[in-house]
Amino acid sequence: MTTQASLHEQIADFVRNVVTAMGVTVTVTSEVNADGIRVDVSGEEGELLVRRKGEALDALQHLVNSIWRDQSGRDGRIVVDCLDFRKGKDAELRQMARFMIERAKTTRMPQEMGPLNSYSRRLVHLEVSLDPAVASESQGDGLVKTVIISPR
Repeated sequence: MTTQASLHEQIADFVRNVVTAMGVTVTVTSEVNADGIRVDVSGEEGELLVRRKGEALDALQHLVNSIWRDQSGRDGRIVVDCLDFRKGKDAELRQMARFMIERAKTTRMPQEMGPLNSYSRRLVHLEVSLDPAVASESQGDGLVKTVIISPR
């Protein structure tokens, strides 16, 4: 079995090779943290990965997760970020989830967030799990689903 330490180096090498093949010159670093593996891409040309709402970064994230899903384990998350784009988007998503949680509690009506990819849905579900007054569930077909936040 591959250790997390060597796995994060393999993933960083893969990301480095992909962006180099795209003709993008960046610095790629990786680390193992409490949530799993984090790969950071930095450098001016990294802007190319975050254009168009981060579509290229999302594609790279999907590719990395598809390749290493089995080795990272059930709880081993792999996050690929560029110029802290994902970190900022995650903060916005958590803030929106908190807003929808409060709205569900105030109106006593289910609130809908989405459509969201699996990574974003996980963040919303984690935020909802912090408040015992609400519950959440994913609805829909395919990779992109909606999260319903309901009062308990």
